[in-house]
Parts: sequence; C-alpha cells; structure tokens
Amino acid sequence: MRRVLCVAEKNDVAKGVAAILSKGQMVRREGRSVYNKIYQLNADILGQRATLAVTSVSGHLMEHVFPPDMKNWSLVPVRSLFDAPVYSTIPESMKNIATTLTEESAKCDVLVIWTDCDREGESIGAEIAKLCLKSNQRLDVYRARFSEITPRAIEHAARHLTRLDQNIVDAVDCRSELDLRIGAAFTRLQTLHLQQRFASILDVDASC
Repeated sequence: MRRVLCVAEKNDVAKGVAAILSKGQMVRREGRSVYNKIYQLNADILGQRATLAVTSVSGHLMEHVFPPDMKNWSLVPVRSLFDAPVYSTIPESMKNIATTLTEESAKCDVLVIWTDCDREGESIGAEIAKLCLKSNQRLDVYRARFSEITPRAIEHAARHLTRLDQNIVDAVDCRSELDLRIGAAFTRLQTLHLQQRFASILDVDASC
C-alpha cells in the first residue's frame, strides 16, 4: 500500500484533516515535538488506498540568516549587508519538528502539503518539501488547497491535489531576504549612529 506523508501548518489543522479523511478512525502517536502529533490512518488519495501519516509544523520551518562573520557590527560595513550572502537555516526551536519530518518522509512515497492557502503557506510548504526531499529524493510532492476544515473542503482538496506554485515561493523568499537586509542595515546604522552621538553620556553613566 502506498505511504503518504501529509504536513499541515499547525497541529490543529493536521488533527482536523486526519479526522475527516479517516472518518474518525485514526490513531495518534508522538513525534519528536511534543506540540506536533502524528495521526496515522488509511484513506483514498491519488486514486488508490493509502496509509497516511498526518503531522504538522508550527509556522515557518526555516529562516534567512547572514554568515557568522557578518555579526561583528564594528568590523562589517553597513553597506555590505545589501550584497552579503544569505542562507536558510533551521532554528533550534524547529529542530525537533524537522527531525520528525526527516524520519517520516524517509518511509513514504508521496508528500502532500496541507499548509494554509496563502503566500506564507506556499512558502512554508516549499520549506517542508525541501527538507523532506533531502531525506527522500524519490518523494512525489503535491499541494492540497482548501479554505476551511470541513468534510466537503478537505475531501475536495484530497481529490484535486495540485503542485506548489514556485512563482509565489520565490516572491515570498525575495521579500523575506529584503526584510532581513533592510532591517539589519537600519538597526545597525541607527545603533552605531546613536552610540557615537551619545558616547560622552554613555561614558559618564558607565563611570557612575
């Protein structure tokens, strides 16, 4: 029987999707994160009976960061933040969720993204797919699109699976990177300027 991993954006959504697809006949088991359970069930998907593991993330799985050598404010020119390399990493708070996805995807044939149907949901879905494909390159990745957690909406989404929209993913990625660069540059510029302007006051306070 085909094995399918379904990943939602929140645990409540994963639980709701699993309950509807299984007609209430699901089994809950623990994942690596205490807040993100795994719901095991059998259901019809992609035209055949399959074993589903339905779990979740807790929002974005990855974040954009600068390399460690860019963290020294006094040595790194502010202007360099606009063309410095940026890469994606999994923050410590998401490591347990990432481990669950890595372990579960290794056992599956298909990945179905059940994140929210907005731009952020598309981006989160791409992060999930990227991580799971590292664990299992044979995964066939689909996208479920729904606007409410009702039997009609969820069953319709399961019968009409699509693919992730890479154009939306790229747009969110671009905006996120710009937010990082502009935010970091503005914060450093403002902080360094104020430190220089009020250096004498800071020196007096420090000596008191």
